[in-house]
Amino acid sequence: MELRTLRYFVAVAEELHFGRAAARLHMSQPPLSRAIKQLETEIGALLFARSPAGVTLTPVGALLLDEARALLDRAEGLRVRVRAAAGTATLTLGILGDGTDPGITRLAAAFRRKHPGVDIRIRDTDLTDPTCGLRAGPVDVALTRAPFNDTALTVRQLRTDPVGAVLRADDPLARRDHLALADLADRRWFQFPEGTDPAWQSYWNGGTPREGPVVRVVQECLHAVLWNGTVGLAPLVGHDLPADLTAVPLTDMAPSRVVAAWNTGDTNPLIRSFIASARAAYRR
Repeated sequence: MELRTLRYFVAVAEELHFGRAAARLHMSQPPLSRAIKQLETEIGALLFARSPAGVTLTPVGALLLDEARALLDRAEGLRVRVRAAAGTATLTLGILGDGTDPGITRLAAAFRRKHPGVDIRIRDTDLTDPTCGLRAGPVDVALTRAPFNDTALTVRQLRTDPVGAVLRADDPLARRDHLALADLADRRWFQFPEGTDPAWQSYWNGGTPREGPVVRVVQECLHAVLWNGTVGLAPLVGHDLPADLTAVPLTDMAPSRVVAAWNTGDTNPLIRSFIASARAAYRR
């Protein structure tokens, strides 16, 4: 019984939905379903009751959930202690989007001064996983933007940024000083792939279901606007747009929240130090 498989099981058990669990783990649904089936075969019992109405835990699944959480917590504690004993402390940081944000620059400098011997590993993720791989296991802490499903995660807000509509420079609406979401109601918007966190997708669609091209990374969003006249949204802080594009502030769009997130219960002391440094760096 591999730890990775147990992480998969916990994700499905907490989401009670294979599609949402796959999105949370930043993987496709078929291999997740196969892994759960294999786990049920190894255990010799069904872990989930599947029906047209959805997925529920069986009594065996409920028992395994408690044990799996405890085992994963112990495994994480062991990983931290072994790294400390070996003198090779590392922190894996997931970053979503543009790494040129001045807050990140200040944070990197401050954390290096505080922990010069720590090996910082960076995992740059695309827009389909706002948790930057936290739930899948390879990331200790994420610098990202809310909202997203924060089940089993601890989230600390670092800053809020106003949001604007990204348009081609020759778009008639680009000449406006500001816009409302209703001004963009008849336009096509970029979409994230099926299975992306619903709260994340809804926010970047202005709270309304939309139609438009599917994108995964920032550059694809910008090209969707440039080539197709698609509407995109973007924070008005920390992002440089090409000369042919512009961002017009939206008056009725909730600000984008820059946050740090980590797995609740992770006792790695470097995470606590990182969060303290992040809060100080982003206050400036």
